[in-house]
Amino acid sequence: MNWPSGRDWLFSLKTFGAATVALYLAFFFALPRPYWAMSSVYIVSSPLLGATRSKALYRAMGTLLGAAAAVAFVPPFVQTPLLFSLITAIWTGTFLFLGISDRTARAYVFLLAGYSLPLIALPTIGTPERIFDVAVARSEEILLGIACASVFSGSLFPSRIAPVLAENTTGWFRDAAAAARAWLVGQPAGKDVSARRLRLATMVNGFEMTLSQLTYDDVTPRVLENARALRGRMAVLLPVISSLVDPVLALRALPQAWSPELDALAQRIGAWIGTWEEGLSDATADELRAELVRLEPPVDSLAQWPWALRSVVLWRLRQLIDLWQDCCTLRQTWADPDAPVWQPRFLHWRLGGSTLHADRGLMIFQAGSAVVAIFFACALWILSGWENGAGMVSMVAVACSLFASLDEPAPKVFGLFAWTSVSVVIAGVYLFAILPLVHDFPMLILLLAIPFVSAGTLMAMPRFTAAAMTVAINVASFVSLQDAYDANFLTFLNGNIAGPIGLFLAFQWMRVTRPFGAEMSVRRLTVSGWSDVAAAASPTTDLHPRELASRMLDRTMQLQPRLAAMEDNPRPSVDSLRELRAGLNALDLRVHLGRMRADGTQLVEAVLDGVRAYFANCVQARRRVTVPESLMFRLDAAFAHAALPEIAGYSREPLHSLVGLKLSLFPARFVPGGAAPASSPAT
Repeated sequence: MNWPSGRDWLFSLKTFGAATVALYLAFFFALPRPYWAMSSVYIVSSPLLGATRSKALYRAMGTLLGAAAAVAFVPPFVQTPLLFSLITAIWTGTFLFLGISDRTARAYVFLLAGYSLPLIALPTIGTPERIFDVAVARSEEILLGIACASVFSGSLFPSRIAPVLAENTTGWFRDAAAAARAWLVGQPAGKDVSARRLRLATMVNGFEMTLSQLTYDDVTPRVLENARALRGRMAVLLPVISSLVDPVLALRALPQAWSPELDALAQRIGAWIGTWEEGLSDATADELRAELVRLEPPVDSLAQWPWALRSVVLWRLRQLIDLWQDCCTLRQTWADPDAPVWQPRFLHWRLGGSTLHADRGLMIFQAGSAVVAIFFACALWILSGWENGAGMVSMVAVACSLFASLDEPAPKVFGLFAWTSVSVVIAGVYLFAILPLVHDFPMLILLLAIPFVSAGTLMAMPRFTAAAMTVAINVASFVSLQDAYDANFLTFLNGNIAGPIGLFLAFQWMRVTRPFGAEMSVRRLTVSGWSDVAAAASPTTDLHPRELASRMLDRTMQLQPRLAAMEDNPRPSVDSLRELRAGLNALDLRVHLGRMRADGTQLVEAVLDGVRAYFANCVQARRRVTVPESLMFRLDAAFAHAALPEIAGYSREPLHSLVGLKLSLFPARFVPGGAAPASSPAT
């Protein structure tokens, strides 16, 4: 077990200090619920300054929006409880949909605005005349906690995102280097490879959130620009590395083209990639590029399949060297603010796209499930006549909002239920056994320090963040600290048991309505991926090729972790990467089409039409169907034309893209041990 570090203890002490000041000021200004200020500190605090600031700003905005909605909706609809319940559920579901549609830190505005309405409005149903005062008090106390957390985070030894990013990406670079070295020597499969794919894709997926927080970290525009450039290259690296696997394996099976010189060069490149921690040698990189040029087969030999394969391998190796050098130098600019201005080596038309994959249909289902759950909880509360049932409905709204975007939300909701139940017990012990001994504020803080400082250190450790934050927030809320001690066991139990009951109800709801796990997401991602490959091969598409490539890459990054979590063998993951490469090669051909001769254009158009028809058939059948043999004939004809010396001498890229399509669509013909993506369901 890793024990909390000095940085973790510092974060915990800062957070507890901010919570103490917030609680004191709430008492000083005689706010009705001072514990809300203390809870807010633990909700928005993060070990990194940018994350704390962004969450603080978005929590303030979301709270004010939810409070305004409560003031607007309660007076006119309080006499029609079922209608008000429906309005509350639809409000929460609508903002939940907006939140899960946004993969940046800004999503917190929508999520909080959604469930702040039931949190503020429902407890006042019996006394609607108090809604304005309650909304104002809730906003004041939350804003007070937010302000204290932001001041302490920014003024006392702030931990900024940019330097920490270099440290946090170490694991990604190690996995990327190991994957590249394994695939260079023709070892594309195995549990280790699948695990690396999972980690590489997961890190890229999380980078979008980090970039949105980085803007609040007082960074220079150059640092932010470099961070975005790194994220773009990290997303491209996995497809580039994987695009080496099939041609390397196919070429190794052809001794006349896979020479000892090429084998030695591949090993040298792998060794150079492995030196990233000590600092890459630019001189060595230039030597490797020169060796790639020297080994390039002559133009008049490219009509022969082995030499065309060799040209593709050398071209991909050049891309890998350029891309890896870019990633490593960009990482260095974070660790060293005085590093020289970064100059890119890898330049490609695909870079710079910003379009991400969004499954609107699935998002509507997720938000709709939350709407029905909240309305059902409201109806149960109304029919039962339970005075404190508003807390149950509020926690259903919170749980459905926080975990709606997960493939399997039920286990996370159960974890929240379990730790909330533990919080009720801890709060009861404090309220009835410890707080009666407190006579002044310093003694109160001293007694609160032990559990809250301990929870703060665990919050800084990713494995325990959710549990520790749940306990800290709920204990502060359930104890309900006031300026005078007034505790009643039945009141405490009746008020605080509503939270666990609501979470247990949400857990059961998720089990019933969301039993699919990752299988449904995998199926939908795979089918929509086929649609994009068909669009890439189509002469007309709604998106610019760069944006279509960006969406395809993003979808693959979302798909890989789900596939790695589902399967014992890497077969479906390999198929999805081959399909991505088919789409990217089709886009490359489409981009270069205007520079080709008329006869070559017709041949390539025939290939692209065949690719489009094949993947359109997969979409229609919702399964991988057998690739038609006619597509191979079209590929052969286009390949023969692109390999002509007068054509390849001008540009080899169309030839390389055609070779890539052959390997992606017909791997069993060329790759030893490569099974074709034969007829199989999307999962």
